[in-house]
Formats: sequence, C-alpha cells, structure tokens
Amino acid sequence: MKQKILILLQQIKNKLRAWPKTTAFGLGLLLTAALPPYHQFWAVFASFSGALYLCYHTERRLSLAALGYWFGFAYFAFGLSWIGNALLVDADKTGWLYPICLFAGGAFFGLFTIFPFVMTSFNKNIYGKILLFAGGWLLVTEWLRGFILTGFPWNPISSTLAFRPAFLQTAAIWGTYGLSMVLIIIASLPAVCLLKPTGKNLLSIVASFILTVVLWGYGDYILLYKIENISEAQSIMIRLVQPSIAQSMKWDKEELEKNLTQYIEMSTMRDNHYIDFIVWGETASPFDLTYDNFHKRKLLRAVPKYGYLVSGFLRYENDGDRLIPYNSFAVMDRKGHIVDFYDKNHLVPFGEYIPFRQHLPSKIQPLANTVSEFGRGEKYKTIRIADHPEFAPLICYEIIFSGEVVRRQNKPKWMILLTNDGWYGLSSGPYQHLVAAQMRAVEEGISIVRSANSGISAVITPYGQILGRIGLAEKGISDVALKPDLAHPTLFGRYGNTIPLTMGLLMILIGLLPRLRRLQN
Repeated sequence: MKQKILILLQQIKNKLRAWPKTTAFGLGLLLTAALPPYHQFWAVFASFSGALYLCYHTERRLSLAALGYWFGFAYFAFGLSWIGNALLVDADKTGWLYPICLFAGGAFFGLFTIFPFVMTSFNKNIYGKILLFAGGWLLVTEWLRGFILTGFPWNPISSTLAFRPAFLQTAAIWGTYGLSMVLIIIASLPAVCLLKPTGKNLLSIVASFILTVVLWGYGDYILLYKIENISEAQSIMIRLVQPSIAQSMKWDKEELEKNLTQYIEMSTMRDNHYIDFIVWGETASPFDLTYDNFHKRKLLRAVPKYGYLVSGFLRYENDGDRLIPYNSFAVMDRKGHIVDFYDKNHLVPFGEYIPFRQHLPSKIQPLANTVSEFGRGEKYKTIRIADHPEFAPLICYEIIFSGEVVRRQNKPKWMILLTNDGWYGLSSGPYQHLVAAQMRAVEEGISIVRSANSGISAVITPYGQILGRIGLAEKGISDVALKPDLAHPTLFGRYGNTIPLTMGLLMILIGLLPRLRRLQN
C-alpha cells in the first residue's frame, strides 16, 4: 500500500512539473471550486500545495512571475466570470463585450498574484517559502487589490470558509485578510510531504489537519458559549421583501409602476403591526421619494403600522447644467416623511461612473455615455430612528471592503444593506456577495440586514449565521427577529487592517531572515 501511495505521489509530481505554466493555470482554476456557492474546501489545499511545489522547483524570478500570473489569471477570470452576465441583460447592445470582460478580469487581476510567487525566491527552505507566499498574498493579492483604482477586494481566500460559520470566527481578531493568510499557510503545508514523502514530512499533513481542527474548534466554542449569555436580548422585527423582478424588466418604463405595486402588495400580504422595519432592495423605487409626493402617498400602504419602510431609490440634485443622480437609501415613517436618507459613497466603476471617461476610444464613447456619473454621499453615516439603536446604511458592493463599512468610534449596533444582484442572474456572484456580508458581520461584531431584489436576502448575526434566508431568484417575504444587543466589540473592529498588515509584514520578515543574515555576513 505504501509503495502504491509513493508511486501515485511521484506521478502527481511529474505532472505538476511537466508543464509548469499550464499547471499553474489549472491550479488557479481549481481554486475557484472552493469559492461560494461550491465550497469544495479540499481544492484550497490542492491548489496552494501544488503552487508551493511549483515555486520550490522554480528558481528564476521571471519564471515565478509567469507562474503567479497564470495562477491568478485563471482564479480571477473564472472566479469573477459572473460579472459578464450584466452585459447579457441587453445582449444585443453589450453581449459582444462578454468574452472581453472575462479575459480582462483575469488579465488585470492576475498581476496581483505575481508578487507572492516571486517572493518565494528569497528563501530556499519550503517553510520559509510558505511564509513569504502567504504574507505576499495578504499584502498585495488581497489588501492592495482592495483599494487600488478604488478597489475590488472580491473573493478573498477566507471566503472559502463560509460554508461553516465556525471557521469565520477568528476574522473578529485578524480580519478577512489575516484569516486568508492563516488559511494559505495551513493549506500549503502538505507541499512539504509532496516534495519528499518521508515519515517525518508526513507530519506536515498532520499539522495541516490539526490547525484546521483548531480553527474550527475555536469557532465552535465562540458559537456555543458566547451567544448563550444574551439569547434573551430584545429584538427588532424585520420584514425582508424580495420580489425577484427580472433585471430586463426592472427599468422598463412600462413596468415601473407595476414593479412598485408588487413591492407594496408583498409588504402587506401579512399583518405588519408587529414589524419595526420593512426593508426593500436597492433602487426598489425608481422615483425620487424626496419630492415625488404622488409615489410617496402610494408607498404609505407599505409602511408598517408602528414602524418604518426602508427602500432604495434614485435621488436627483440640480447642478445647474444637469441633474446629478444618487443611488440612495430612504427611511419613511407612517406619515410619509423621509425621516433620513443616505447616498451611496463607494461607487461601482463602469456601473455608476466611468474611470477616465474622457480618454476612452471613440468606439467605446457611445457605450460609456449610457452610464451616468452618480454623485457620492457621506462615508460612514449612521441613522438613528426613534428609540431603536442606530444603524449604518450601506448599498450594494460597499459591503465588500474590509475595515471600511462603519466608523471606528461610536459604532452602530447593526447595518442595513440594500442591493440588487439581478444583473448577474443565476450565477455564483450573489452567493459571493452574501459571504462578503457574513465576513463584515464577524469582523465588526454587528448584525447585518441584507435585502436584495432577486436574492439572496437574509439577516446575518454578528457571528456570521444566516437567518430568514430568501434564496436566489425566489419571490417572497421573511420576518426575522434581529437582536442588536448581540453586537460586541472585536479586536479587528478596533484596529482594522492594521492587524493583518502587521501579520503579513511579520511573515515576510521571518521568511527573509536567512537572506538578511547572509547579507550581514
């Protein structure tokens, strides 16, 4: 049996080394199987152990850069392939851009995976390479990608753990990026045995297994013992409304009134006297509720008897030459007053504004002109309604930015996130977006109410547990008791990404120590 295992390992190693760039591409592609909603967790171990094996047998930095690029190209091109679905909503006009979008995603974001691969060249020891790789991945592939060109930190490696909330609990200590780095170290350890399958090196697989169990065990401890103490906390009753309107119909002029009526009717299909907040999705109202009294009066029927209606809507301001649209969030009371509102701050490139619009080729200009230049609202706004604990309003992909969703001082106890993932159809995108909200909830230690036009709507506890879920493309309502007092301070919530950045730099420093000593001598 042992001989058969050794022969199998040798065959695997021969395959990995025969076509290194192709293998790197394949490993990056395999890693996407671990992302939501698939959660093939084993793929994380196979991908990173294979990647470190390739790095160990590659000396030239240019070759390592190529390996990193093709690994990242595959991971991002296929992991984010759902973005192209937005171009298929109006396929006659924009469908031709789909393959370009697929290629461009991999081509650009693949640049961010070059750094961790090249870093492995600065230590000859496999353990040193693992530390350099994991630290480099944290600093560049995830953190730097999170803010360069306004940032797009989608699909951090730690999101592969969301299939079990217990695995997410350490994000409250070192955040999403820190958890990614720890997971990469754990998943890369089997590469030691892959290099030389001796009895001693088999311990690397045992260590990988034990560390995974420790990560899980710590999370189970948090979920079992810390929540019990405040299980009787006072609740806020939330009603999520998800009409699942097809994106092709959402902005059809002939359907606007019908869509709004559908929201209203669904909100009143059950008695709402016990509901504190009825929550609709992003741009649920295409009408400006700040001055459109006709539609405000129409919406009164949807406002709960003793509560409030929360809805996304388009708001406009006159800037002299033109009307500036704002992607907004309104809280309406029973009398039809807009008690407070929020304008989206972190806008989507190519969706709500076009970067370098004036420098685009003439062929692309007509397409670019179909995208409005949205105005930006106040960052870190909090809203307090009557006697309810104050909450942070967020819209759409603002939730994906680790450490940037709430203010550090006087943090709110909960968040309301309005979104519309209908652009992406039945794809992995909405599942990945939901996981981003789970990660933010655990990091900050506060609950999140997520309402989406076509799913996935849910209430997420500060421990990443999902309540009252309405599935993707499902039509329905869900009444959920949210407990703001479950909110708790977290180490990450206090210090933010300072913690994972320090961890990443420390891993790189430890990995570089042998080289630094040689330079001193």
